[in-house]
Amino acid sequence: MNLRPIIAPILTLTLLIPALFHCGAQDLTDPFMADLLDLREQADSMRAGTDSCLIPVRHHDVFTAADLRPAVFDRYDLTDTITVAWPAPFDGGKCSDGAFDWLTDAEYNIVATRQMRRRFMIANPQLVRYNESLLPEPPKKYHAVVDPATAKLTFEEDPIFTTLPDANAPEFSLYVQKRHWLHDFDGRLQFSQAYLSPNWYQGGSNNLTMLLNLIYNVKLNQKFHPKMLAEASVSYKLAIHGTPEDSLRNYNISEDLFQFTGKVGYKAYNKWWYTVNAMFKTQFFKNYEVNSPTLRAAFLSPAELNMGIGMTYTHTNKKGTFNFDASVSPFSWNMKTCINPDMNVEDYGIRPGHEVAHEFGSSGEAKLTWKLTGNISLVSRLFVFTDYTYLQSDWENTISFDINRFLSTQLYVHVRYDSSTPRLEDSKWHTWQIKEILSLGFSYKFATFTEKK
Repeated sequence: MNLRPIIAPILTLTLLIPALFHCGAQDLTDPFMADLLDLREQADSMRAGTDSCLIPVRHHDVFTAADLRPAVFDRYDLTDTITVAWPAPFDGGKCSDGAFDWLTDAEYNIVATRQMRRRFMIANPQLVRYNESLLPEPPKKYHAVVDPATAKLTFEEDPIFTTLPDANAPEFSLYVQKRHWLHDFDGRLQFSQAYLSPNWYQGGSNNLTMLLNLIYNVKLNQKFHPKMLAEASVSYKLAIHGTPEDSLRNYNISEDLFQFTGKVGYKAYNKWWYTVNAMFKTQFFKNYEVNSPTLRAAFLSPAELNMGIGMTYTHTNKKGTFNFDASVSPFSWNMKTCINPDMNVEDYGIRPGHEVAHEFGSSGEAKLTWKLTGNISLVSRLFVFTDYTYLQSDWENTISFDINRFLSTQLYVHVRYDSSTPRLEDSKWHTWQIKEILSLGFSYKFATFTEKK
């Protein structure tokens, strides 16, 4: 069998690739260059003398310029038993049919290129740019560690795991626990300036104060419970300020409010829900008028509990930065209490000689949470109740400016309307009451994943 048509192109390519790794002008007296030219002449003469039709001469021209680029060894090739005489010649009956020439050329190209690279690596190891022993070390990763005892900052290297997995190890299974309840907490300790109208229903005075504000919210994850609605919010606000004008006490309380709101419901249609709403609020500490033994507020004096049945509309934008919900309860029950015997129950709409008053009517509530920018947010709540003989409403607005993770400024404005409030003597304030607090201080918050509807 005539092997010259096979050997010639392989010798040519095997010798051309090492030449590509030599830069600059070549010295023809160099033994390497002399051997190269001599073997190339032999390959050309073998190619010129090819007269066999069993292997077409076109095989010498199927190698593209990409096959002559610098050799890059990117994998391990197992040595096979393919010889330079493979692929075997076609028989004479199929030599004239060119339908499978493209397949023959591709197969021949792949085999010859693999053999050529192997020979080049063995014959010219100095021209192989990288191998496993010469590869540079991978970059190292470090992490910072703070020692709270010494207040020192050190950097430690992250461990690099290079061990192979154990074939006998038990099968790994990933289990992601469903988060059925989403919750968030916001705590703030701030210093503030406050102004209260003279007829504020809980009493107090104007002064600089220290304000504690705690809010905890929890709601059912509607991703797993799309037909159910359940959420609750617990908040507590305490503002204590000095009273230099009070000769009886060294401090006074301008804000003492514990409040719980909650609702449960079942989806009616689209964004509408059948809901049951509940609201409870009271204070914990006693509060007196300035320079007077008159008690204005105490635990459960006053206190309010409101429950209603109705429907709720909810809306959240796609980004999750705007949330609005409104509840209307045509059937609502409101209970007022004043259990402290030192207080006048008539100031809170309770008949003399009683500690509790029950009222039936209608109520409504609207809540708005709007993240204006990355560090500015607005929270607004409006609650209205009427038994059709009087009207009571509370409108609370809080604008928060987060300076950084632990510092914030907050503006709180509470407007209250109560048509049953008696007129305050020597004052223009009657049914309207207002409270404003501007504060600056420390804050801390955490939350689970934000739910986007």
